[in-house]
Amino acid sequence: MAAASGHIWQFSRSGGFDQVRFETAQDFARLEELDLKLWAALACPVKGLEFDEQTLALIDEDHDGRVRVPEIIAAVQWCEEHLKDLMLLKAGADVVQLSHINETTASGQAILASARQILKGLGKGDATAISLADVEDTAALFAGTKYNGDGVVTAESVTDEAARKVLGDVLACLGPVADRSGRPGLDAGKLGAFYDECAAFAAWSARAASDAAILPLGEATAAACDAWEAVRAKVDDFFARCRLAAFDGRALAALNRREEEFLAIAAQDLSITVQEITGFPVARIEVARPLPLVDGINPAWSAAIGTLRTAAVEPLLGKGKTAISVEEWTALGGKLAAFAAWRGSRPATSVESLGLARVSEILAGKAKAAILEAIAADRAVEQEFHSIAQVERLVRYQRDLYQLLCNFVNFADFYSPTKAAIFQVGRLFLDARECELVVRVDDAAKHAALAGLSKAYLAYCDCTRPSGEKLSIAAAFTDGDSDYLMVGRNGVFYDRKGRDWDATITRVVENPISVRQAFWSPYKKLVRMIEELAAKRAAEKDAEADAKLASTASGTVNVDKAPPRKIDVGTVAAISVAIAGIGALATTVIGSLAGVFTLPFWQLCLVFGGILLVISGPSMIIAWLKLRQRNLGPILDANGWAVNGRVKLNVSFGASLTSVAKLPEGSVPGVDPYGDKPSPWPRLIKIVVVVWFLLSFANSQGWIWSLTQPGSAFQEAVGVTLGDRKLSAEEEAAVQARLDAEAAAAAAEPPVAPAR
Repeated sequence: MAAASGHIWQFSRSGGFDQVRFETAQDFARLEELDLKLWAALACPVKGLEFDEQTLALIDEDHDGRVRVPEIIAAVQWCEEHLKDLMLLKAGADVVQLSHINETTASGQAILASARQILKGLGKGDATAISLADVEDTAALFAGTKYNGDGVVTAESVTDEAARKVLGDVLACLGPVADRSGRPGLDAGKLGAFYDECAAFAAWSARAASDAAILPLGEATAAACDAWEAVRAKVDDFFARCRLAAFDGRALAALNRREEEFLAIAAQDLSITVQEITGFPVARIEVARPLPLVDGINPAWSAAIGTLRTAAVEPLLGKGKTAISVEEWTALGGKLAAFAAWRGSRPATSVESLGLARVSEILAGKAKAAILEAIAADRAVEQEFHSIAQVERLVRYQRDLYQLLCNFVNFADFYSPTKAAIFQVGRLFLDARECELVVRVDDAAKHAALAGLSKAYLAYCDCTRPSGEKLSIAAAFTDGDSDYLMVGRNGVFYDRKGRDWDATITRVVENPISVRQAFWSPYKKLVRMIEELAAKRAAEKDAEADAKLASTASGTVNVDKAPPRKIDVGTVAAISVAIAGIGALATTVIGSLAGVFTLPFWQLCLVFGGILLVISGPSMIIAWLKLRQRNLGPILDANGWAVNGRVKLNVSFGASLTSVAKLPEGSVPGVDPYGDKPSPWPRLIKIVVVVWFLLSFANSQGWIWSLTQPGSAFQEAVGVTLGDRKLSAEEEAAVQARLDAEAAAAAAEPPVAPAR
């Protein structure tokens, strides 16, 4: 870690951690002194980002496929050396003014000279600035040059005709090396390898010319050796069996194979290529028997023995041979062994196709020196053309480096409302939502194993285009609900270039999306459970009905045989008990509710709030805890990043990453002529609840009691006074009977003992 310095850094707090800001040139120049713990990331991949891969390749100095902190610092320091003002990085222009190039350093002077040379070659000698378009097409830039400093020469770079022909032979045998212009050529390494192969092939060929034992039959020796090697193992086996038979005659029958083995193959359609026949001895085994070359040969080997006779035996041992002894066989092998050993030592070269004559001509000529001279002339301008490549580096760094800093040192682009981070590859439209946090993935299963720790709801999609292109993405849903996010749902993905892709969900990592969703989650689960139970019960009833229908049909057919039906007293009793139980339960529930609603109004509100808290509280607490832990880090780490800070995706920021469909402000919603009629039950339930609350509140204030008292304003308004109205005879009799019953019940109760 760099030592602390006196530079004053400026920070902004985003995503739950402090992020450095680049406000002055010194902020860029002193980047090496920034505490490594304050960097947003420590490494990122060079592939799969919405960032110029050629620029990342230039920054990735060790070419390991990842950009790391030292390479970022080195790139900034390189810009400090070649630009007069580092604040030019913040502008991000793809045009470098020649007056902005630092001429106080030797490398800066070389870049300035190369920039002017490029502009002059493009016919822009009076230009005061150079753009990326002027330097990025190096193939076109170097197409008209004879030498371009890469150490690769083409046919156009060689003037000698013989050398140009040899260059063509090298390309044909070893393949080309592309130079900076993209044309095929060769370098010193490939030229040296070609001449080494030519020398090895020529030396190997010269051995045959100097040793008569290698080619006893001249050019026909190769065919004779091939025929000898084709049957060598089989003939050696034949003579070994004959020697074994001479040792002990009892082994003769076994050495010639048993009769049962011939019977096993006799039932088949025989051919000389049958594997069983090929495995038999090449000829019948006898003591001290010579190898027959014409008659008595195993049919599977007759053709090979015939080739041996004509190609090797007769030319080397004499014509008219119909059989050879073991001594003659050994002598034949001795005559061909030298060729076999020489052929086995053949060097593995690609120049053999040229032929010995052409190879000898190449080695004797002076083409190698001419080609090496052209390579040296090309190398002489290496520094000049290297500076041209540095001009491209300068233009790319000025255009792209600040953007990389805003996605590496800090995550300013990610938290910006107007920009997108380099890891955000596009927008996914699915389920009436637009997701902006979309990253590219190569292996969804491997990515999900780590990205699931982000506590974010992720949907993995396979994307395709009509052209056959394929892409896999992971989208974070940070607002709305997950009721209709399921594997198989289709959407449309728009990449950063504006191209549309067909997207299909293939995997989801479930996590809470919002506290609102968590509040309703238990009730939705209850509704789904009721629906599933109802569907299951309906299916069972349907099956029972089918069974009863089948039973009724069977009973109708066998009506004469069916016994008279009797009433099952036990069933009737069970039904009665069940009805009584249901009635008791209903009475208990109604009584409990009635008791609840006799509470004071504020207590009634607390009861309802407590019920909602008990049902929805646990899921809301869990969701709240997970939403506080929602973190971008694991999503990027699964793609090869090394995120250094806890990049939080809190609720408010998450809502900005996922847009839920809503009508524009001021728009007038239409009327659906085919829409379902609203159910009256929700409205009736609301009315009943409201009336019950009002009555409970009125009762708690004593208003209902005061209205029912004699002489109240309510009774006077309706013209009724209960105390002044005379009862009828029937009403008086009923009141008297009730009083008598209450008195009799009181007299029948036992006296209560006084408390001690």
